[in-house]
Amino acid sequence: MNTVTTRVLISPPKYVQGAGAMRELGQHVAQLGDHALVLADEGVWGFAGETAEKSLAGAGVRMTRETFGGRCTQVEIDRIVARVREVGAKVVIGIGGGMTVDTAKSVGFICDGIPSVSAPTVASTDAPTSAHAVIYTEDGAFDRYFFGLHRNPNLVLVDTTYIANAPSRFIVSGMGDALATWYEARACVQARSVAMAGGLATDAALSLARLCWETLMEYGVQAKLAAEQHVVTPALEKITEANTLLSGLGFESCGLAAAHGIHNGFTASPNTGAFMHGEKVNMGTLAQLVMEGSPTEEIDTFLRFSREVGLPTTLAEIGLVDAGRDELLAIARAATAEGETTHNMPFAVTPDMVMDSLVAADAYARAYAKKHG
Repeated sequence: MNTVTTRVLISPPKYVQGAGAMRELGQHVAQLGDHALVLADEGVWGFAGETAEKSLAGAGVRMTRETFGGRCTQVEIDRIVARVREVGAKVVIGIGGGMTVDTAKSVGFICDGIPSVSAPTVASTDAPTSAHAVIYTEDGAFDRYFFGLHRNPNLVLVDTTYIANAPSRFIVSGMGDALATWYEARACVQARSVAMAGGLATDAALSLARLCWETLMEYGVQAKLAAEQHVVTPALEKITEANTLLSGLGFESCGLAAAHGIHNGFTASPNTGAFMHGEKVNMGTLAQLVMEGSPTEEIDTFLRFSREVGLPTTLAEIGLVDAGRDELLAIARAATAEGETTHNMPFAVTPDMVMDSLVAADAYARAYAKKHG
C-alpha cells in the first residue's frame, strides 16, 4: 500500500523556445561550463551544427563534437561517458531527437552530475524536459526506464525553425505522446500513485496536464498544417510547447499509466518497429480509455482529434495487421510486467484485460472510421 503523502513537482530550471533559439545556445551554456561535449547524429549536425558551433565559440565555450550512434542503449551511454571523461568536458549537450537527449541526460548524471542540455530538433516526445531516460536494447525493444537522474536538464532549448522544417510526422507523433498526458495524469491522481518526481501530484502539475490537452484540442490541426508547409506560426509554437514542456512536466510530476505501459508492450513485437513512440502511445491511450470504461463522447472526441491530425487508432495502423491472440497476449504480458506503468491505474490490470481492451479499441475505432468516412 502506498504510504507517501507529500506532493512533488520538478522541472528544468530554464526553458527557452522560439525561432532562431539555437543562436542563443552559447550564452546559456556559458553559465554552466566552459567546455561542452555536443552529441548529435550526422543528419542533425548537417543543419544545426554550424549555428551551434558558432554560438558556443562566440560565448567562449570550447566544443568537442561526438556523433550519436542512433539509439539510447546502455552501450551507447557508456561510450559517451568514456568520451566525456577522456576530453574533460564540463557540460554535455544533446541536439536531436528524444533518444539523443535521453543519452545526453544519462551521460551527464553518470559523469558526476555535470550539467546537461536538451536541444531537441523535433517536437516528437516530451523527453527533453524530464529527469529520466528510456533505455532500449540493441535491437530497439524497450529495456527499462533510467530513474535516478535526480534532476531535470539544466537547460532545454527549442529552436522552432527546426521543428517546422522537420517532417510533419514528428510533431504529430509528439501530439500522440502529449495527448496521453492528461488521461494518464488523472488516472494516477485517482490511484494516488507516486509519480516519477518522487511524490503525489500537485494541483499545479495536474493543471499543466489538463492545459496540455486543451492546447492540443485548440491548436493541433493548425500546427500540423503549419508543419506541412514548414512555417513557424503561433499554433506551431503552442503545440511545440505542449508536446515538449507541458507534457513533460505533466507526465513526470503526475505519472504514467496504461497508455505508456501498452506502448512498451508494443515494442516487444517486431511488427511495430517502423512506428514512432507517440504513434504507438496513441493506440495505448485508446486502449486505456476503453479499459477505464470511458464515456462514448470522450472516446469519440479522442478519435476525432486523432483522425484530424493523422494519429493511428487501429492495430493495423501500427503494423499489427491481423494480429492473432498469441501476439496480442505477448504484448499484453509485456505491458503488465512487474514495475510497468500500467500498474499505476486505479484498479488491478491483468494481461487479459489489456488484450481485451486492445481488441475492443480496435473494433470501435474501425466502426467509427466507417461511420464517419
